[in-house]
Amino acid sequence: MDKFDLHTHHDRCGHADGVIEDYIKAAIEAGMTVIGISDHSPYFAHEDDHPNPKIAMARSEFPRYVEEVLRLKDKYKDRIEVLLGVESDFFPEHIDLYRSEYERYPFDYIIGSVHQTRGISIFNRNRWKNLDKSLHTGEKKHYYELIRQSAHTGLFQVLGHIDAMKGYYPAFSEIPGAEREIDEALKAVADNDIAIEINTSGKTKDAGGWYPSDAILERALRFGVDVTFGSDAHVPSRVGDEWEQVRARLKEIGYSRWVYYRSKRKVAVAL
Repeated sequence: MDKFDLHTHHDRCGHADGVIEDYIKAAIEAGMTVIGISDHSPYFAHEDDHPNPKIAMARSEFPRYVEEVLRLKDKYKDRIEVLLGVESDFFPEHIDLYRSEYERYPFDYIIGSVHQTRGISIFNRNRWKNLDKSLHTGEKKHYYELIRQSAHTGLFQVLGHIDAMKGYYPAFSEIPGAEREIDEALKAVADNDIAIEINTSGKTKDAGGWYPSDAILERALRFGVDVTFGSDAHVPSRVGDEWEQVRARLKEIGYSRWVYYRSKRKVAVAL
């Protein structure tokens, strides 16, 4: 059985430990058969080459990132399949620029992640401290509207951590009134034949669990949404973290398969 992890980072992004090869070696040690490298995309639209050194790599570093993954893909081809990916920010106003940058390279998949709404990080606790309760539902709706838009771009094969706004604000999950927006986002994923990830890095934040919640996974199944696995590892020891537990939970929910991507084509793996 293929055992895969599509979501890993490394030191180029400025907030992960270890080089790419460390993650590949950790994947082999963990018994993975497929490992995806998917570090954070540069801020392509920013005038500066490296505006956020603790968040993402420099724009000038991107070709070297791709070159290194491809070199390691060849080096380890007899031990593990290495996939070239990237975790891309989704900025609707810059989507054409991001598309043109990615078209230059042979990506196996691109993870589209909403990391900011209204110019504020989704992980920023202060958003909620200073926001009147009457506005909470609107913030949640806006977040899922961006996720819906990202599904329709045709640029992404996987949508990343689709309820990660709960990361440092667990009460996000209980904000009512956005059920329609969540459903519309999930329908967009199904309509575009892409996938959402089960991301086990929520355990490293206040939320203490996976993204997305079981409730969202149950709704996703009803809409025929495919799922994939991503540890979102920022240290090599987390590669493949809780893969078997996720597999077992998906079977309990009613899924019969999950997927990964090679050359942007789905590879289905029975659960």
